[in-house]
Amino acid sequence: MQRVVPPGSARVLAKLEYTNPTGSMKDRVAKAIIEAAERAGRLKPGGTVVEYTAGTTGISLALVCAAKGYNLKIVFSDAFSDDKRHTMEAFGAQVQDVKSDQKKITEQLIKGMVERARQLSQQPGHWWCDQLTNHDGTAGYHQLGEEIWKQTNGRVDAFVQAVGTAHSIHGVTEALRKHSPKVHIVAVEPAESAVLSGGPTGAHKIEGIGIGYIPPLWNPKLVNEIVPVSTEDAKVMTRRLVREEALFVGTSSGANVVASLKIAKRLGPHATVVTLMVDSGLRYLSTDLFQKH
Repeated sequence: MQRVVPPGSARVLAKLEYTNPTGSMKDRVAKAIIEAAERAGRLKPGGTVVEYTAGTTGISLALVCAAKGYNLKIVFSDAFSDDKRHTMEAFGAQVQDVKSDQKKITEQLIKGMVERARQLSQQPGHWWCDQLTNHDGTAGYHQLGEEIWKQTNGRVDAFVQAVGTAHSIHGVTEALRKHSPKVHIVAVEPAESAVLSGGPTGAHKIEGIGIGYIPPLWNPKLVNEIVPVSTEDAKVMTRRLVREEALFVGTSSGANVVASLKIAKRLGPHATVVTLMVDSGLRYLSTDLFQKH
């Protein structure tokens, strides 16, 4: 990054995951989960995939299901952007909503979506991804970690990533630490719902992260540090990234950079901090992220 990083800080590198086919890193996990289910015989030809999602994983699943000939039923909510809904439907997904409390992302909302998906999956020929408890997702990000190591020529002092399911931070960490056990791993979560840091659950508006309770697959032993970032700080940084770095991304990417700058300042100019640009800003044009700013 050229402009948002203050002088005297570490070099901050951003891996542009919005260059994946649907515009997010979730293409990696969707492919991994579906193909693992195929190998295990859990997902049969012509079957129906079921999942709850804030939209990004849902879009990636919709791409994979369209390519492989599966039906897809998505449990979504009005708390997330209409852009995501329209994209999933364009790929042929059937989308149904669990209504939110004034479009806030809360523990109650996520658990309600999970339960709706569980109920749907009871129908014949239906298979539930259940990403929050699906161990196959982590392996989908091992390649991402290998790419980061190769593209930085092995210069990674810290890796910073926001936590939703925890698949991405754990998968990348496992890959990086095969090369260097000393890589400092930093988890990012919404300050309004900083449950990983031991705080109370709460409502926030950073889509795709911060489910309001500890993710079932969360492994604190893989993480050195947790940095809470507020929704407002994440949004402000996201707008700066577009205008100052020409990085058109979503709010979780802004949160990643806010946290990365804190780490970069502490580590100093001889270190390298790597973070992810999780998805494209095109997903958020119907929200207040870029409107009237």
